[in-house]
Amino acid sequence: MTLNLNWKKIFLIVTDIAIACYLFLAVTAFNRPDDSHFVCTEVNIKICDNIMDGFLNVNDIKSLLEQKKIYPKHKLMRDVNTRLIEETLKQSPFVDEAQCYKSHDGHVFITLTQRMPILRVMSDDGDDYYIDDAGGIMRNTKYASNIIVATGSISHQFAQKTLKDVGNEIIHNKFWRNQVEQINVLPDATVEMVPRVGNHIIYIGKPVKLVEKLSRLEKFYRYGLSQAGWNKYSRISVEFDNQIICKKNNVTKK
Repeated sequence: MTLNLNWKKIFLIVTDIAIACYLFLAVTAFNRPDDSHFVCTEVNIKICDNIMDGFLNVNDIKSLLEQKKIYPKHKLMRDVNTRLIEETLKQSPFVDEAQCYKSHDGHVFITLTQRMPILRVMSDDGDDYYIDDAGGIMRNTKYASNIIVATGSISHQFAQKTLKDVGNEIIHNKFWRNQVEQINVLPDATVEMVPRVGNHIIYIGKPVKLVEKLSRLEKFYRYGLSQAGWNKYSRISVEFDNQIICKKNNVTKK
């Protein structure tokens, strides 16, 4: 008798749970708006940038989607293909990741992260392209961007493996990001930097121990060069450990 009562209780509990789940789903489905006649009234585009400004802006994304005839605004929500929008944006050489989703109030949200150019390479052999922070090559475009130019004897391999590290060290240091204007690679694969302030060339030597070299140079800039004068030297070398070698400017007095 006790066993029968336990089974009856279990059966009643399971039945109650099943009915509750059914009612919940039914009410949810009943209250869910039917988006078959909804129109997209707003498109929210967000571009996630890191340290530097990239190539893309909101108008660029809008124009790209309009050219492909998939810009969501004023389209029926049922016709907005979020997957197609994502795949279309990812085809851009400047887009790293893209996400798109729509809400029941007629809004479409697009979020993307773009590849971050850190250097523009203009090599002696005529190549002209950008390097991103991961070492990827980005074709040259009509877009203008205030980034460091690298010139000289630069192969694709050197740019992707070595210059990428140099560029990243510079842009992740606020002081040098604002100070360096140009990098020049010499035929022996050593590196020079051209600063925005001062009439001198900074000789890095082999692009190794960059953190140490740039840290030593920054201290010299702050506590030495600022007192001596920005144009006192024509060349400043941090090639060797624990040394800064300066060559004075030869100024002919009239």
